[in-house]
Amino acid sequence: MVSINNIGSLQSPSSVSLQQDNGKLSTPGEAQGQFANSLKNAIDTLNNYQVESDKKTQALANGEIDDLHDVMITAQKASITLNTAVEMQRKAIDAYNEVMRMQV
Repeated sequence: MVSINNIGSLQSPSSVSLQQDNGKLSTPGEAQGQFANSLKNAIDTLNNYQVESDKKTQALANGEIDDLHDVMITAQKASITLNTAVEMQRKAIDAYNEVMRMQV
Protein backbone atom coordinates (compact mmCIF):
# COMPACT_ATOMS: atom_id res chain seq x y z
CA MET A 1 0.00 0.00 0.00
CA VAL A 2 1.24 3.46 -0.85
CA SER A 3 1.26 6.01 1.97
CA ILE A 4 0.63 9.72 1.67
CA ASN A 5 3.61 11.84 2.68
CA ASN A 6 3.15 14.50 5.33
CA ILE A 7 2.61 17.87 3.65
CA GLY A 8 3.66 19.58 6.88
CA SER A 9 7.21 18.40 6.29
CA LEU A 10 7.56 20.66 3.25
CA GLN A 11 9.52 23.85 3.77
CA SER A 12 7.89 27.20 3.43
CA PRO A 13 9.32 29.39 0.66
CA SER A 14 10.84 31.78 3.18
CA SER A 15 12.83 28.98 4.83
CA VAL A 16 14.31 27.59 1.62
CA SER A 17 17.92 28.53 1.05
CA LEU A 18 20.59 27.65 -1.45
CA GLN A 19 22.80 26.17 1.26
CA GLN A 20 23.66 22.52 1.22
CA ASP A 21 23.98 20.37 4.34
CA ASN A 22 27.70 21.07 4.57
CA GLY A 23 27.10 24.84 4.71
CA LYS A 24 28.26 25.66 1.17
CA LEU A 25 26.04 27.60 -1.18
CA SER A 26 24.73 25.50 -4.02
CA THR A 27 25.07 26.65 -7.59
CA PRO A 28 22.01 27.46 -9.72
CA GLY A 29 22.67 24.23 -11.64
CA GLU A 30 22.57 22.19 -8.44
CA ALA A 31 19.41 23.95 -7.31
CA GLN A 32 17.86 23.25 -10.71
CA GLY A 33 18.85 19.58 -10.41
CA GLN A 34 17.33 19.33 -6.94
CA PHE A 35 14.12 20.92 -8.16
CA ALA A 36 14.00 18.58 -11.16
CA ASN A 37 14.47 15.57 -8.87
CA SER A 38 11.72 16.77 -6.53
CA LEU A 39 9.38 17.30 -9.46
CA LYS A 40 10.20 13.88 -10.92
CA ASN A 41 9.57 12.21 -7.56
CA ALA A 42 6.21 13.97 -7.22
CA ILE A 43 5.16 12.90 -10.71
CA ASP A 44 6.30 9.31 -10.04
CA THR A 45 4.25 9.26 -6.83
CA LEU A 46 1.21 10.59 -8.68
CA ASN A 47 1.67 7.92 -11.35
CA ASN A 48 1.98 5.20 -8.69
CA TYR A 49 -1.34 6.28 -7.13
CA GLN A 50 -3.04 6.21 -10.54
CA VAL A 51 -1.61 2.79 -11.45
CA GLU A 52 -2.56 1.32 -8.07
CA SER A 53 -6.10 2.65 -8.44
CA ASP A 54 -6.39 1.24 -11.96
CA LYS A 55 -5.12 -2.20 -10.85
CA LYS A 56 -7.56 -2.40 -7.94
CA THR A 57 -10.47 -1.22 -10.08
CA GLN A 58 -9.63 -3.83 -12.73
CA ALA A 59 -9.29 -6.54 -10.08
CA LEU A 60 -12.69 -5.60 -8.65
CA ALA A 61 -14.26 -5.69 -12.11
CA ASN A 62 -12.73 -9.14 -12.74
CA GLY A 63 -14.00 -10.44 -9.39
CA GLU A 64 -10.49 -11.02 -8.06
CA ILE A 65 -11.11 -8.86 -4.97
CA ASP A 66 -14.31 -8.03 -3.18
CA ASP A 67 -13.28 -5.15 -0.90
CA LEU A 68 -15.14 -2.25 -2.49
CA HIS A 69 -14.14 0.12 0.33
CA ASP A 70 -10.43 -0.38 -0.34
CA VAL A 71 -10.94 0.18 -4.08
CA MET A 72 -12.92 3.37 -3.45
CA ILE A 73 -10.38 4.71 -0.95
CA THR A 74 -7.54 4.03 -3.40
CA ALA A 75 -9.46 5.74 -6.21
CA GLN A 76 -10.17 8.75 -3.99
CA LYS A 77 -6.48 9.03 -3.03
CA ALA A 78 -5.55 8.99 -6.71
CA SER A 79 -8.19 11.61 -7.48
CA ILE A 80 -7.10 13.94 -4.69
CA THR A 81 -3.45 13.57 -5.66
CA LEU A 82 -4.23 14.37 -9.30
CA ASN A 83 -6.36 17.40 -8.37
CA THR A 84 -3.58 18.68 -6.11
CA ALA A 85 -1.02 18.28 -8.90
CA VAL A 86 -3.26 20.16 -11.36
CA GLU A 87 -3.77 23.02 -8.89
CA MET A 88 -0.03 23.21 -8.21
CA GLN A 89 0.60 23.32 -11.96
CA ARG A 90 -1.86 26.20 -12.32
CA LYS A 91 -0.21 28.10 -9.48
CA ALA A 92 3.25 27.56 -10.97
CA ILE A 93 2.08 28.80 -14.37
CA ASP A 94 0.42 31.84 -12.77
CA ALA A 95 3.63 32.62 -10.85
CA TYR A 96 5.71 32.25 -14.02
CA ASN A 97 3.38 34.57 -15.93
CA GLU A 98 3.54 37.11 -13.11
CA VAL A 99 7.35 37.05 -13.17
CA MET A 100 7.35 37.45 -16.95
CA ARG A 101 5.13 40.54 -16.66
CA MET A 102 7.57 42.23 -14.28
CA GLN A 103 9.50 45.12 -15.73
CA VAL A 104 13.22 45.08 -15.15
